[in-house]
Amino acid sequence: MPGRDQEGSAMPRKLSRGREANGLPRWNLKDLLRHPDKDLATRSRTLNEHVRSLEDLRNRLSATLAPRTFLKGLRLRETIVSESSGLMAYGHLWFAQNTQNQRARAFETQVRKHLLPISNRTLFFDLWWQRLGDRTAERLMKHAGPYRYHLESLRRVKRHTLSEAEEQIINVKNSTGREVLDTLYDVITNGLTFQMNSRKNSTPLSREQLSVHFRNPFPHVRRMAYDQLFQVYSKHADSLGDIYKALVTDWKNEGLDLRGYTSPIAVRNLHNDIPDEAVSTLLQTCRDNRDVFQEYFRIKARICGLRQMTRYDVYAPPKIKKAFYPFEQAVKLVFEAYQEFSPTLAEHAHRVFAERHIDAAPAPGKMGGAFCYSVLPSLTPYVLLNYSGDARDVATLAHELGHAVHSMMARHHSVHTFHATLPLAETASVFGEQLLSNALLADASAAKVKQRLLVSQLDDLYATILRQAYFVEFENQAHQLIAERTTSDRLAQTYLHLLKEQFGRSVAISKAFQWEWLTIPHIFRSPFYCYAYSFGNLLVLSLFQRYKKEGESFIPQYLELLSHGGSRSPQDMLGPLGIDLCQKSFWQAGFNRIKELVESLEKTVSKTV
Repeated sequence: MPGRDQEGSAMPRKLSRGREANGLPRWNLKDLLRHPDKDLATRSRTLNEHVRSLEDLRNRLSATLAPRTFLKGLRLRETIVSESSGLMAYGHLWFAQNTQNQRARAFETQVRKHLLPISNRTLFFDLWWQRLGDRTAERLMKHAGPYRYHLESLRRVKRHTLSEAEEQIINVKNSTGREVLDTLYDVITNGLTFQMNSRKNSTPLSREQLSVHFRNPFPHVRRMAYDQLFQVYSKHADSLGDIYKALVTDWKNEGLDLRGYTSPIAVRNLHNDIPDEAVSTLLQTCRDNRDVFQEYFRIKARICGLRQMTRYDVYAPPKIKKAFYPFEQAVKLVFEAYQEFSPTLAEHAHRVFAERHIDAAPAPGKMGGAFCYSVLPSLTPYVLLNYSGDARDVATLAHELGHAVHSMMARHHSVHTFHATLPLAETASVFGEQLLSNALLADASAAKVKQRLLVSQLDDLYATILRQAYFVEFENQAHQLIAERTTSDRLAQTYLHLLKEQFGRSVAISKAFQWEWLTIPHIFRSPFYCYAYSFGNLLVLSLFQRYKKEGESFIPQYLELLSHGGSRSPQDMLGPLGIDLCQKSFWQAGFNRIKELVESLEKTVSKTV
């Protein structure tokens, strides 16, 4: 039964909105830098002073190093990372606000230019640590306190670490290669515009504005929106495909050929501190349960009055009047859901607004989607949205604020360990969405209203579990194909084949969707990132069931989980909750909950016929 913790205080009622666009808040980046060009020069000088202090320790690094000197080096390293993170964050957030802004792009380039030599000059410290004998390393870690897990993580990848000179070369390679290709993908795709009608004077749409039509109540509008998306992207299939193939080849060349990882996905797994077996079990469980969502789409077709659901209709709204949520109402709904569960979390969420660290207004050139950027433990995270007022946007607000409160709960850790490890990074965000959905369902009395809420929830669960797992399956196959010198057309065929497997006979797939992979930024920027969404959502479904069963006694356990940030391995954090990541039964429990939701939805159909 829902409850609340006894810590913290009630959230303040009045929001600090700051500068607005269309009534929506715009963020203030001055907590990072007040005068970008001047501050970059000043910060660079300060950084160089810290680097010189660290370099002064180089000749003292040995197996007999005193713990006191070791801690001095760790603190200098932490300071350097913190200062660098602030500069990188400003560059990224300024660029995200308008990816076509030449000054922002130039600043981000300048930051990379300043930080590359700093990164190379400080490599020696981490490399020395990785090469120490186990006995000496354990002796020093006894005195490392909050740095311990970070130090263990560095040693975990030591057999995949190269010489200092080679690591420096890789840093240079990334700064003029991988990072530039990532930026090029952003510049190309965020600069694309779309037309929803043939009138010459019609206003071109951004990707975010176009995507609103994927949920339009009229089938022909949904089809037009998707066709326009793929028509525009397919015109860039050669260039975007070449960018993808270059990034994948770079991932293989560095990860497998140079560092000796056994597979492309193993690179991600080790950095996530997740056993290969656990990831394999997660992904296989998702594929084995695709029939759960296939059944959902058969039911949804009836709700939407469709004889045969097509891929164009997957996110179609039920035949109920679409709700519009003004931003103030969305904020109120999310805050109330957080407040009911934990005033502590609600207070943290409020700080994002009070300190003007949220940018919600859609704008030309603005980076699509939504994200939360947790820069430093001492700094309230920044949240980017493209808010248009539908129910999904309200859920997105709850999601991104969940990321923010997760980081703020772990702010007592170092800059190395306050970020949750990737598989747990979605825990608080998805839990926040569940709190919101649960509150809305509890208030809904009419079958039609419950139906709309359940459809919205199941749409999101599909999008964040099965869809993400199949992105990773595509990546597994694409990385293999690219290693064998494939074409963009062959990659498109592979993607289409997996779509057909995913949906079975429940959804008809148009060939146009073969180009959807070009539109997925994560597979370009962060290979194999997407299984974290499947992981996080299935984990949260299990945790939320425990909350509903245990009530208030569960809340302190959950808050403690968040407070660990990334200071322990995922298994060490989840073990006390009785969770074994390698057991299929754990992942299956999440799908069992989804089956219950599908059955609940089917009952609303019989009541509204």
